[in-house]
Amino acid sequence: MVVILRHVPYEGPGLIEDMLEGRGLPYRIVDVFEEGVPLSAAGFTGLISMGGPMSVNDGTPQIEREKTLLLEAMERDIPVLGVCLGAQVLASALGARVFAGEQPEVGWGEVLLTGDGVVDPLLSGVESVLPVLHWHGETFDLPEMAVRLAGSEMFENQAFRAGRKAYGLQFHLEIDEEMILEWIDRDRESDSGIVAEPGAILDGIRSNLSRVRFGGALVIGRFLDLVAGRKSG
Repeated sequence: MVVILRHVPYEGPGLIEDMLEGRGLPYRIVDVFEEGVPLSAAGFTGLISMGGPMSVNDGTPQIEREKTLLLEAMERDIPVLGVCLGAQVLASALGARVFAGEQPEVGWGEVLLTGDGVVDPLLSGVESVLPVLHWHGETFDLPEMAVRLAGSEMFENQAFRAGRKAYGLQFHLEIDEEMILEWIDRDRESDSGIVAEPGAILDGIRSNLSRVRFGGALVIGRFLDLVAGRKSG
């Protein structure tokens, strides 16, 4: 059973869920601020932590418990994937600092794979300049035990691997059009919105979304290969 930790209803697994269903892999979505964080990772085949507008530094009991669960999954050699907030939670669990960037990084963009990134089991074979959707105001230091896999002009640490099967991706590859529209609407309604140019994001859906999801399918597929115990090839 792949367990997906969802922090808010509108930041769900998107393409990840589509691909789990396509492969017939059992999964369960857990709304951590409503249901609580699972007490143990025993029996999981994979653990995925999604995004959200909150901060790791809020010190909520749910996030603190999630850190413990991610570390337990790693100890059990269970594949772990953190997306955006989930990557920050994973980085923090591994002892790294999570902090606000000089300015938010929001909108269509790209990340540049490092030398380790281009040969990484998840990222090898994708474009060395990978198209993504950015949507975050915080970033993190690279955990001591981690390998840096990608960065951007604004933020040095965009993707990392810890151990053999734990990955943090600061960016979004799982998004679809419906998710983007809802994120923009919620940002407009929020007192702490971070989207400076929503029009540019909306205008770029047609030209960017398919490229992002193409790369996403490759990366997510490789992660699901780890879940299924297969080597990609």
